[in-house]
Amino acid sequence: MSPKFVTVVFPLALPKLYTYSVPDALAEDMKIGKRVEVSLKNKLYSALVFELIAEDIKLEYKPKPIISILDATPMVTVGQLQFWVWMAEYYCCTIGEVMNVAMPSGLKLESETRVVFNGDLSLLDAMELSDEEYLVAEAVSIQNELTILQIQDILDKKTIFPVLRSLLDKRVISVKEELIEKFKPKMVNFMTLCEPYLSDPQQLNEAFDLVSKSEKQTKLLLAFVQMSRNKQFSFPVSEVCDLAGVDTSFAAALAKKGLFAIQKQTISRISKDEDVQYFDLQPLSAQQTEALENIQKYFDQHMPVLLHGITGSGKTRVYSELIKNNLDSGKQILYLLPEIALTTHMVQRLKTVFGNEVLVYHSRMNNQERVEIWNAVLLGSKLIVGARSSLFLPFVDLGLIIVDEEHDPSYKQNDPSPRYNARDAAIFLSKHYKAPILLGSATPSLESYANTVSGKYGIVEMVERHGAAVLPHIEIVDLKPEHKDKAFKGTFSKALIQGIEEALAQKEQVILFQNRRGYAPTMTCMACGWNADCVNCDVHMTIHKSFHELRCHYCGSRSKLPERCPACGNHELIESGFGTERIEEELKTIFPTALVARMDFDTAKTKIAFEGIIHDFENGQIDILIGTQMVTKGLDFDNISLVGVLNADNILRYPDLRANERAFQLLTQVSGRAGRRDKKGKVIIQTYNPSHPVIIETMHHMYDRFFERESGERKMFRYPPYFRMIQIELLHKNSATVNHTAAVYAQNVEKLIGNRLIGPAIPSIARVRGHYINTITIKMEKDPKIVRKVKDILLAERDKLKAIPACKSVRINIDVDPY
Repeated sequence: MSPKFVTVVFPLALPKLYTYSVPDALAEDMKIGKRVEVSLKNKLYSALVFELIAEDIKLEYKPKPIISILDATPMVTVGQLQFWVWMAEYYCCTIGEVMNVAMPSGLKLESETRVVFNGDLSLLDAMELSDEEYLVAEAVSIQNELTILQIQDILDKKTIFPVLRSLLDKRVISVKEELIEKFKPKMVNFMTLCEPYLSDPQQLNEAFDLVSKSEKQTKLLLAFVQMSRNKQFSFPVSEVCDLAGVDTSFAAALAKKGLFAIQKQTISRISKDEDVQYFDLQPLSAQQTEALENIQKYFDQHMPVLLHGITGSGKTRVYSELIKNNLDSGKQILYLLPEIALTTHMVQRLKTVFGNEVLVYHSRMNNQERVEIWNAVLLGSKLIVGARSSLFLPFVDLGLIIVDEEHDPSYKQNDPSPRYNARDAAIFLSKHYKAPILLGSATPSLESYANTVSGKYGIVEMVERHGAAVLPHIEIVDLKPEHKDKAFKGTFSKALIQGIEEALAQKEQVILFQNRRGYAPTMTCMACGWNADCVNCDVHMTIHKSFHELRCHYCGSRSKLPERCPACGNHELIESGFGTERIEEELKTIFPTALVARMDFDTAKTKIAFEGIIHDFENGQIDILIGTQMVTKGLDFDNISLVGVLNADNILRYPDLRANERAFQLLTQVSGRAGRRDKKGKVIIQTYNPSHPVIIETMHHMYDRFFERESGERKMFRYPPYFRMIQIELLHKNSATVNHTAAVYAQNVEKLIGNRLIGPAIPSIARVRGHYINTITIKMEKDPKIVRKVKDILLAERDKLKAIPACKSVRINIDVDPY
């Protein structure tokens, strides 16, 4: 039966789905998952069809009609929509917010306001128009219509609506809405061989007579002949001209002589690596074979599996074998990685085995590429490697999910909604598609390991390094005695300097880890105590000496480095602490002949920059690499003999319930970079607290002991993974307003859920980007009914606050499973 109405999803935080009527002419082609053009608040949007309604229904409003259908086939699967519904319910947000994060921008269309000329150009001079009104009216009359952005450029100002309103009132202009298509296929000029040469390529020999007077035309024709040896006779003009070393204008000259036809053709933006070198997978070791057999046993029982393999144990080889088996069965595979930086390194390794089967998807790709990957997955592309956003791709036959480095905090999205954890969402996705899921890590999260202890997940362990590799020797350096030496600046201990000297003498490489970028974290005046604080946030600004700037790592604000104290004029400004930039500077002084490089957000913010550093390190063009968390993940090189952790206490002292867990994971992961093949590596960890349990457990590779101790503390203080947790964040530019709203919200919720609520409290960083913050924490039992009830209460009380004038302007973010 043809639908009379449809409910649709907008990529907006709307509280409910809207219903539209379906014109008879569109009813037959209407399907769930197609995009339709609809009007909302006098704007045009592309919305997704969520539900078809065949019978008459009563609504509180008169439904508007669907204007048009934008797709020949659905862009989103029914399974995806069900996944979005689950995510919206679980993470306390709207399905529109999920859609906004899930779909590439190129598929989310909205209208653009265009200004149209109504009047008569000859009458403009007689009308009473201001200079700005006349300027706009004249420009619109000449161009027939202009966009808002174009008018802003003409007037050189952002606030143009008073001018437009006056012109509208005087009926000089009118406005219209037009849906803008953001995705455009990539069009390239191709040169195709013409007849009679296409039917008889041998006649090309005669064609050389036609170009004999032009050396460059001859070169171009030779290049085409060289490329057409595989019996292909159509190539992009730019590629043939590049090979010939001539300008594209010479292709047009050959076309005029009837040798070629030049036409635009659509090509894919998905890069194909023609020069990839293929390698067969290495034979499985006994440990890897056993691990695969055990993983398959759990898969047969439909259980998620945690692969707990120490660094260097060969987990990637196990993943590759599972991928190969699934590709052979024709299923799709999703390989999740925590960070974009890791994606490039892993893709290079996978392409040597699986070639151009590998598709890459992440949020830093341009929108046009993301749309093409989306369409390729919808058509059945098999192997997708990506960061957390790749969970939302339109899989049609998902057969396996691999979550590598499952413990990594980068899987958690903190802003905007949905504030989801990709690892947890992947578990739901695997159940939804009935696809096996494997979580891999050398340092599993407490949640995942606790699930193996309770029998919810299967566990497979790999306790030996692959081949001849052995675990590195870890040396703990107590920094307290070092301070007795006046030469010590708080950066490099004697043991670390000696270790670097030995590594350099042996032509080996060194990695140094400091989880703080910039030159120094603070600048202070010794005379009056002034600190370089951010104007928008309650934090110190970090010194970035290479840019000669102070930068806030929370809001991004910048200012020039002061030459004297802004408060008292004193020249004696002290730089406290050290970041990666300062370490690089000091290393170049201590080891002037060493090749030193830095890998942090400042030096590797783009894909090309990151790849360049990795390439140089792999080829031995870097002796010492200093980095933040980027160097702790996925780097697998033969020649690293020493890893240095400059200040382990920075991680341990972080005010976070997961501080110990994060410290153990980071220290173990960065230690695993040393001695990856047949060389026993060395790790030096500098600390002021060598007896700290996490330091001892890292030193002796004691994950079991770490888990038992940390689990005991979590149970005692009612923390995850043994209790569920929700954190509510309230933000406003006025501190009194946010404090009042937080107190009212907490009081109303506490009446309904009792002592499960803690707060409100002002966090250690009380203001970010000009907004004051209050937090409320909810701890509750791991009972699905209780959790659902608490979520419903939080959402209902948040809606009630919106009706109170003093509270409605406060932003309230609900973060489920915040850590």
